Amino acid sequence: MSLQELHERIEACGPRAFLVTVSEGGDAHVVSVVVRRDGDALAFGAGRTSRANLAGRPTATLLWPSRSFDDGEYSLIVDGDGVVAADGEGVVVHPTAAVLHRIAGSAGAGPSCIRVLSGTDPRPQR
Repeated sequence: MSLQELHERIEACGPRAFLVTVSEGGDAHVVSVVVRRDGDALAFGAGRTSRANLAGRPTATLLWPSRSFDDGEYSLIVDGDGVVAADGEGVVVHPTAAVLHRIAGSAGAGPSCIRVLSGTDPRPQR
């Protein structure tokens, strides 16, 4: 599926998401962010720890919690390459892969995972 479809899904989910980054020691760091579209990328403000994590390990994951779609409840999960913005305060994430992941115990008979954007990088896909 296309980057355009991903942006349509993000618009349906709204601007609030969770950003997951990883520290030098391998610990996950999760924060709430307000995402806006920046061309094909996603941009948002981020704190000192998130920016430091991305400067050392540019892999980022954004999670939009459960939303109802035609075939059940899903969360949107977007993987991407994150960089600290030129202003030093924000972050820009270039999506590399995305899925709608079915919420455990949700009603409906939809599939457990729907690929929204196929990955083009060598990392394992969800």
